[in-house]
Amino acid sequence: MYEAIHDVLVDLGDDPAYKDDWTKIHFVTGAFENFEFVFFAHLMYIILGYTNELSECLQRRDQDILNAISLVNVAKKRMQELRSDGWDNFLEKVTSFCDKHGVEVPAMDGDYVPYGKSARKGRAQKQTNDDHFRREVYIGVIDQISQELDNRFDEINMELLSCMSAFSPFKSFASFDAQKLRRLAEFYPKEFSNNNLLKLELQLDNYIDDMRHDDSFKGLDNIVDLSIKLIETKRHKVYDMVYDLLKLVLLLPVAMASVGREFSVMVFVKTKLRNKMGDSILDDCLITFIERDIFFEVDGDDIINTFMSLRKRRIK
Repeated sequence: MYEAIHDVLVDLGDDPAYKDDWTKIHFVTGAFENFEFVFFAHLMYIILGYTNELSECLQRRDQDILNAISLVNVAKKRMQELRSDGWDNFLEKVTSFCDKHGVEVPAMDGDYVPYGKSARKGRAQKQTNDDHFRREVYIGVIDQISQELDNRFDEINMELLSCMSAFSPFKSFASFDAQKLRRLAEFYPKEFSNNNLLKLELQLDNYIDDMRHDDSFKGLDNIVDLSIKLIETKRHKVYDMVYDLLKLVLLLPVAMASVGREFSVMVFVKTKLRNKMGDSILDDCLITFIERDIFFEVDGDDIINTFMSLRKRRIK
């Protein structure tokens, strides 16, 4: 949409109706036509593009743990490839875009001058365009993303995810590993004592043998479907400890994603005009906002009737 946005900015800059804002419009247009803007836009596009599948996977309620582990490793690998071998290709794409749209491309060995500042001040910083765009911005952003991935998915978290993947029923429970599931139970010492761990090991042997020989459990793709099928066949009572561990596996990623979603929408719900909102009202507003797809299906008359039936009111 670069061309369309540029045309709109130019039209606004020529429209007398926006004469009071011409200074701002011209500044924005100049920045829009600057190499730095194009560079940042392309960098955001490629970074967000390579991490998009991982982001969506982690926010899904019916998460596929195997895919989550795979996508974490893919994202880490992709960031490393961009850092070590991706600069030339990236710069070529940015340069090609600039040539197509008439944006001046600065020489990488020339002095870096920030948009809107004098060239003298730019030279005083003794920083070349290569220092700024490649080392400071390109490598700097990639290093931050890589560090964030390492912090959020360290060895312990990756081990936890790997153990969780052993529950996957995909391809007739091909990923099942009793030792990994025992290790997973060790992360929850309050729920599984030493005696319970021994009982869990024996129960897991019976559980996997039963699952692989029961046709009703064939064709399952994820642990959500597995939990539903266990309840439908009442196996959750037979293999109670296995089912307790499965519930913990289901709760952990959903809870983490839900917390992330709540903090993300907080900025929309608790605005400056609502900064004195109490916790109870805030909770109600967050629920209706986060689960708005469900609340959109509720009939307005039902809400009114329920509200009116709470207590007698002067006006109906």
